Amino acid sequence: MKEWTWEYEGYDPAAERLRESLCTLGNGYFATRGAVPECRAGLVHYPATYAAGIYNRLESIVAGRRVVNEDLVNLPNWLLLRFRLRRADGSAGPWFSPGARQLLDYRHTLDLRRATLTRTFRFLDEEAGALGVEQTRLVHMADPHLAALRTVFSAEEWSGEVEVESVLDGDVTNGNVHRYRSLNHSHLAQVRTGTAGADTTWLRCRTSTSDIGIGMAARTVVTGRSPTGSELRPSRRRAVHRLVMSIAPGRPAVVEKTVALHTSHDLAISDPYGAAIDRVTAAPGFSALVDSHVAAWARLWGRADVRVPGEAGRVLRLHLFHVLQTLSPHTTELDVGVPARGLHGEAYRGHVFWDELFVLPYLNLHFPEVSRALLNYRHRRLPQACRAADEAGRAGAMYPWQSGSDGREETQQLHLNPRSGRWLPDNSRLQHHVGSAIAYNVWRYCEATGDTEYLHTKGAEMLLQIARFWADSAESTPGLGRYRIRGVVGPDEYHDSYPGAVRPGLDDNAYTNVTAAWVLSRALDLTRRLPAWRREELFERLQLDGGELPKWEEISRRLRVPFHRGVISQFDGYGELAELDWDGYRARYDSIRRLDRILESEGDTVNRYQASKQADVLMLGHLFSPAELRDLFRRLGYDMDDELWRRTVDYYLRRTSHGSTLSGLVHAWVLARAGRAEAWTYCREALEQDVADLQGGTTGEGIHLGAMAGTLDLVQRGLTGLETREDALQLDPVPLPAVSEYGFSLRYRGHWGVSVRLRRGRLRIGVPDSEEAPIRVVLPDRAVTVAPGETCTLLLRED
Repeated sequence: MKEWTWEYEGYDPAAERLRESLCTLGNGYFATRGAVPECRAGLVHYPATYAAGIYNRLESIVAGRRVVNEDLVNLPNWLLLRFRLRRADGSAGPWFSPGARQLLDYRHTLDLRRATLTRTFRFLDEEAGALGVEQTRLVHMADPHLAALRTVFSAEEWSGEVEVESVLDGDVTNGNVHRYRSLNHSHLAQVRTGTAGADTTWLRCRTSTSDIGIGMAARTVVTGRSPTGSELRPSRRRAVHRLVMSIAPGRPAVVEKTVALHTSHDLAISDPYGAAIDRVTAAPGFSALVDSHVAAWARLWGRADVRVPGEAGRVLRLHLFHVLQTLSPHTTELDVGVPARGLHGEAYRGHVFWDELFVLPYLNLHFPEVSRALLNYRHRRLPQACRAADEAGRAGAMYPWQSGSDGREETQQLHLNPRSGRWLPDNSRLQHHVGSAIAYNVWRYCEATGDTEYLHTKGAEMLLQIARFWADSAESTPGLGRYRIRGVVGPDEYHDSYPGAVRPGLDDNAYTNVTAAWVLSRALDLTRRLPAWRREELFERLQLDGGELPKWEEISRRLRVPFHRGVISQFDGYGELAELDWDGYRARYDSIRRLDRILESEGDTVNRYQASKQADVLMLGHLFSPAELRDLFRRLGYDMDDELWRRTVDYYLRRTSHGSTLSGLVHAWVLARAGRAEAWTYCREALEQDVADLQGGTTGEGIHLGAMAGTLDLVQRGLTGLETREDALQLDPVPLPAVSEYGFSLRYRGHWGVSVRLRRGRLRIGVPDSEEAPIRVVLPDRAVTVAPGETCTLLLRED
């Protein structure tokens, strides 16, 4: 069972926030961090609950400037439950704290198969004796509005009473990220509490500016006996249910707390407060909740599990667990995107970046309905993206780098360098390549699912408007005979301007230009495929002039890609920047992942150097197969061969600090596809990013969802070379000795449960007998057709 469990022994205050993130439980609708139930937020612990898509906007004054930020809201704390022992004389002892010296044993167990978190410990009371405590919690996957906590108290050789306070706490703020401490963080208003019946408390409130209603109800009962005391005490911001229970050896006391959460975003409710009370009243007991919860998870694991032996497989399963807790089938009912840090913390304020680029390729082949819902989040915000483009003087759609509730640009204007304590301009809103990521996801989703209806409607609208933006952004330079895209920021993020420049932005970022050319090419392909009547209807709705298409064709073939020293330049002028003393900085600092902060604190700027935060040019090798990349460059009029790509990879490997969790993942992918031995070094780093908190404290602020999903996709598509093109599963496995055996099932178009397994140089493809049609499988040197009920074993060639 170790492959399905994660255990944390002992109590370590310094590591609590990391454990709380990694032990978060969720169901796609909401999630609760793995904090201990008896503690409120403080320096050590940070209990928090987040509901997908629940944002609020506040104004702050930062460095003398008015700044407005939208945040994912920390909701009232439903988890709070504290206890103490009552003395023989009737007096009460101190409330238990995990930092107490009398703690004898302490263990957290995260059970991935059952999606439960169990804490067990023994506590020595100086007067009474030893008390054993076992607490198990869940956030229900079958009913996304329910959560529950079961606590069992066991006395060892003594008898007495235990007093418990079960609380709904509305006195919470957003305080998970220390560097945001100077910003306003009180998002809840109009907090009210009350009682309903003998065992239920409720809390209702609203977000202060977005005016979203929130309702919680908690039913707390003692099972198997009646409490010796029970009192419900609502106050202004906290609803408290106090219980007193007798306890003796062999007669444990069991407390079950069941909670319901609703918001005014929910469908088919009258109001959140009433819906929460109704739901918690009808909820079954803890044992029945566990059964239905585990059954729901069993269905998810059946569709999604990745089987890799050893520790790598164990970490991959943890990654998948957190992906499914953030983006589950319940997500299809919500208007939400892919939060970069999951529903696990407040870093990046819960915003949506481009991380879906690393998430959707995995979901496409397991939960395509979830992928479609996430694309719909972007489609609903297409009008906002078109307005943003228009305000910038451009045609088409300019999607924001950071998106939240309504699709406006949420990127902050200033960001804090915690090393220097200075607030600096934030120019990352110039990462317009997010539009290409959205177009890429539309295209790949439709390839994987065969969802032509989506491609011809909502997908087409997004794809064509993004292409329109790129066509209008490209400037003709007759002297070069090329088009250029100026004033952007690429994925690197370290470089946001030229040294000494007054205006931010860079020219001809290779990744931006190549992906823009790809978008234009795909948009042109789509217009040729559309039936004439649909094409006419679409062009009329988008007010798109067919006369624009010849310009798109020209730009898609003439966008400039800069080169220097026989490699692809990250952007125009990159090769003219100074070389950094990498060895010197590595000798001076324990970590140089955030080299930009180090240099700024020294009065320097990373803009002066050939130093990248993360993969930029090399992202092209992540998105496109070698054949696709060669075709793209050929279309642009450039020769691209294996030697040029090898030189480019080597060049940037030496000049990247890996300040992003996505960097190691992309490098692992690129090196694995090239058959490079060092690929495993980067694979291992990608697997350890959150588990070992390699970024130095960032995981406690929320897991890195894109990196987690990306490791799953590294196995699913990176190592197998799997592509879904031309009505076939295309496979080109590459050897990686450290991961020489793996297996998974996938949903390919209308086929459910297609199995893929590689072991000892043999690739097995199986099609369930429940399917009606065969599947065509294409390898570099052959093609086979696998009929329903058959398994085909292919001996892979040795290069």
